[in-house]
Amino acid sequence: MPSYALEHDAGLDLCVLDDVILPAGKVVTKIRTGVAIAIPDGYVGLCWDKSGLAANHGLKTMAGVIDSGYRGELLLTLFNASDKDYSFKSGDKIMQLLIQPVARVEVVETNELSPSQRADGGFGSTGE
Repeated sequence: MPSYALEHDAGLDLCVLDDVILPAGKVVTKIRTGVAIAIPDGYVGLCWDKSGLAANHGLKTMAGVIDSGYRGELLLTLFNASDKDYSFKSGDKIMQLLIQPVARVEVVETNELSPSQRADGGFGSTGE
């Protein structure tokens, strides 16, 4: 079962159902969790890296949006950005799931945007 490791954690830990090997430099899809959930309308499930797996082993979560209408098993996709294979054993924590409200917006076509301090400066435009 997905669970919070600590009282104030934002993400529910998801565990891998079967043993899985993530080859170095490769993407592995359809990693089974054995879990299906019903996310309430107005919310979304967002799959995020486990910090230690990302920082220490180069594992990156991909394809991480779970819409409220989805009812199948949570199948995960990870990329191993390192130069070493990584192995999960059944029951190991693999990623975390955040359930968050979704703001729906009205999309309007326009030829002009309102001004802002950043404008269209792009990456690094705030001096960082």
